[in-house]
Amino acid sequence: MIRSMRWKGAAFTVPFQLGFLFLYLLPIGYAVYESLFTEKQSGLGLGGATTEFVGLDNYTQGLTDSAFMNSILRVVLFACFQIPVMLLISLLLALFLDALTSRVASRFRIVLLVPYMIPGVVAAIVWVNLYSPDVGPLTAIGASLGLDWNFFAPSMVWPAIGNLLTWHGIGYNMVIIYSALQGVPRELFEAARLDGASELRIARSIKIPFVRGALVLTGLLSIIQMLQIFNEPALFRNITPQTVSDSFTPIMIIYNQAFNAGNYNYAAALSVLLALILGVASFLFYRLTSKEAD
Repeated sequence: MIRSMRWKGAAFTVPFQLGFLFLYLLPIGYAVYESLFTEKQSGLGLGGATTEFVGLDNYTQGLTDSAFMNSILRVVLFACFQIPVMLLISLLLALFLDALTSRVASRFRIVLLVPYMIPGVVAAIVWVNLYSPDVGPLTAIGASLGLDWNFFAPSMVWPAIGNLLTWHGIGYNMVIIYSALQGVPRELFEAARLDGASELRIARSIKIPFVRGALVLTGLLSIIQMLQIFNEPALFRNITPQTVSDSFTPIMIIYNQAFNAGNYNYAAALSVLLALILGVASFLFYRLTSKEAD
């Protein structure tokens, strides 16, 4: 009977196992397989293409590809500024909601979640139009304040994208942090208030240490998302191609290699390299934050 119950319990995981197999493991395995080959033209490009096994040559080319490595460095430096700002705002909003009554907090939570409910592409289109000097209001507002800003200028592209990503992501991160705050025992707050602690001291000494795990989780998810950024730079490139090149981010390079250059094997190798870099970055971030938590 126990064995039968175990099999029945395991049967509930079959849909997940099948989805994980067909949507994750098989595509990853196919990408690794394709990355080991390359297509070569014969007869000065006039003959048919032949597929040849090249081993790790595509990976070697990717690691020495200055455009690909520079795009990764560019995104990493941007993430070092954007992610802390976004998480700080999300934390402050979560602390603000935690200080309110549950009924009022639920209303504010829905409002703050609205940007996250909007698809990323739609949100990027909205903000690109807001940034536009022709149809957007931000240029006129800046002019009335004596500010001559151009959000499509080379010095403003990353701040403009960062503002878009922060606006779109703070609601999701805020909900995770706020949910962690709800698990903090309320008795600790009452005891701290009886000891004369201010609300700021309670937030700094009790609430924030309790939600450190949630901050690690949101930071990890943000790192993974940031290294895969594509929609926002691609839309900016349509507006200002002289500022946002086709090698602006790693995913843009992979996309161009696969669909514009037709070099699927090299694109597969770059995808695997990016996945490995994501894994290493996530592991290092988790290990460092776990040590700090201990």
